[in-house]
Amino acid sequence: MSGAEISDKLAFIRANTRLQAPPHVPEISLHLADEAMDLWKLTEEQLDTLGLPLPFWAFAWAGGQALARWVLDHPETVAGRDVLAFAAGAGLEAIAAMKSGANRVLATEIDPFALVALELNAGMNGVSIGISGVDVLETGLAGLPYRPETVLLGDVFFERPLADRVAAFAASCADEGILVLVGDPGRSYLPKERMETLAEYRVPTTRALEDAEVKKTRVWRFLG
Repeated sequence: MSGAEISDKLAFIRANTRLQAPPHVPEISLHLADEAMDLWKLTEEQLDTLGLPLPFWAFAWAGGQALARWVLDHPETVAGRDVLAFAAGAGLEAIAAMKSGANRVLATEIDPFALVALELNAGMNGVSIGISGVDVLETGLAGLPYRPETVLLGDVFFERPLADRVAAFAASCADEGILVLVGDPGRSYLPKERMETLAEYRVPTTRALEDAEVKKTRVWRFLG
């Protein structure tokens, strides 16, 4: 992205989000949208003609909150390790990994707004993370600058085609001995039969996004 493109996206993020701590991970502050700003509706209905993608990055989804909570409470899963935060959104799990002592974290996203939000939020939390627009579902591990030892997947099994591709990538990582951690509130396409439960949380969320104000959410280990 050019400097002007980054500046425009940064201005959009600042205008349509506010700095706040996700309720289940109060140690971390992110630029997030809320119901008062209604960024989801704005993007879907008013900005569609501009080609803006739906702003998944602008919300702290239940699965991501649970996974970040687990990482902060169990730093041994990332401490001293090279970590990949896939579909990193606003950076919640990636930032949690760095705060828990990861050697380095690469956060990947294909949404150009998320790439800018990632850098902004990392700086706000005093950590440095690698940020990449590479689509690892296309490239696999070969598309990464280094082989991760832990992979973080926060709330990515909500759509069938995507879920199938993510599961295939997760399996390829697990088969190579990489620790693959998943945070998910029971989305329809979660491959539960391929995972073991590590923890269960009750994560506060919003009815603007979910069907309940609190979502029972689990952290899983993907087995392959």
